Amino acid sequence: MQSNPTLPHTNSSKTWPTLFAGLLLTVPLWFSPTSQAKEQRSLHSISEQLEQQVIAWRRDIHQHPELSNREFRTAALVAEHLRSLDMEVQTEIAHTGVVGFLRGGKPGPTIALRADMDALPVKELTDVPFASQAMGEYRGREVPVMHACGHDLHVAMLLGAATHLAAHRDEIEGNVMFIFQPAEEGAPEGEEGGAELMLKEGLFAEHKPDVVLGIHVWSAGNTGVIGYRKGPLMASSDRFEITIKGEQTHGSRPWGGIDPIVTAAQVINNVQTIVSRQVDVTKAPAVVSFGIVEGGVRNNIIPDEVYLEGTIRNFDMGIRADIFQLLERTATHTAKAAGAEAHIHIHEGYPVTYNDPELVAHLLPLTQVVAGEQNVRENELVTGAEDFSFYAQEVPGMFVFLGITPHDQDPATAPSNHSPYFYADEDALRTGTELFINWVMHFPHDFLSR
Repeated sequence: MQSNPTLPHTNSSKTWPTLFAGLLLTVPLWFSPTSQAKEQRSLHSISEQLEQQVIAWRRDIHQHPELSNREFRTAALVAEHLRSLDMEVQTEIAHTGVVGFLRGGKPGPTIALRADMDALPVKELTDVPFASQAMGEYRGREVPVMHACGHDLHVAMLLGAATHLAAHRDEIEGNVMFIFQPAEEGAPEGEEGGAELMLKEGLFAEHKPDVVLGIHVWSAGNTGVIGYRKGPLMASSDRFEITIKGEQTHGSRPWGGIDPIVTAAQVINNVQTIVSRQVDVTKAPAVVSFGIVEGGVRNNIIPDEVYLEGTIRNFDMGIRADIFQLLERTATHTAKAAGAEAHIHIHEGYPVTYNDPELVAHLLPLTQVVAGEQNVRENELVTGAEDFSFYAQEVPGMFVFLGITPHDQDPATAPSNHSPYFYADEDALRTGTELFINWVMHFPHDFLSR
């Protein structure tokens, strides 16, 4: 695995606002925020010095990953830097979340930018010099911890954008909300967390943004390539549990009881017809998968109970609700036909990550200028899920993917997000940081008058 030379780490950034004041760059460009006539604008680019600081932040956070709802060190680093930029800072929202609010010098919309902070219970197997050796507790066990999904890059890019935007606050038309979110990967068992809890605790109560924007690094794309999509981008993700209750009997006398194993097999088969026969898949794809089948302790004893667990993925919230009802009906009636009972519980997870089509259309020309038109491509649907979706249910949202696989490597063969070999080309950090900055500095205000 390719690695980059180590940069010095930093835990404190109190001197950066002053240092960067004379180093922030702009270059001329042309773009049209809408289909109207082109207008001359000025593209904001970060200085080499700020880019190196973004890389240093990334490496520091990567070397010190923290699991969901335990992002104490990361949150402290973020809060300290945001305070040094002289913005309003709120901490301990949804346990470890940090929110910075920057007031611009001119009237305009409030734009929210979001980065997630948590890592995963994965042992890092890359050869980078800043590889994680951290340990954490997961489900009562001590486990290795790694930023295997790139959230360290998200935090670093948003810190870089905050630095640049704070130095240009007098030019900003409107305000900026910087959301540093914990627990995107899911809260520990028995806890709440993530975007849903931040909203529940009043994230948008005092300063409700007009739009929310997010970036996720993505090994399936080469460095600097942006994947966008209007409408649904990522699937909803829901977990279901089904307990089949029968009546225990000896394996030599199956007629003496009610076999929950055979019933469970029938439930599994019949549930597959929900997607293949009962919902209109021309509207949106859907997946219902079983991942756990547990029952029985001995070969010659038919047990009285079998436990099933699985996942539902979908790209339409209406069809999602239909699948919930169909799952309940199919499992219940199948079990009843066998003389057994089925008890179903659906744990609603993340909704569909939906990009407001008009917002995407308004920001696409600017995105193409920042990243290069040849690097901005329409993305396929992704059956993974993201809790950015909760924000986009409250206000118009846009979420894009940023490629981080080096250009000399085929993204199709690159280790995927969540892999112990996950690797990010740090050249992508500049692109992500400048996207955040320019989305704010050149936000197409005509979108708000739609």
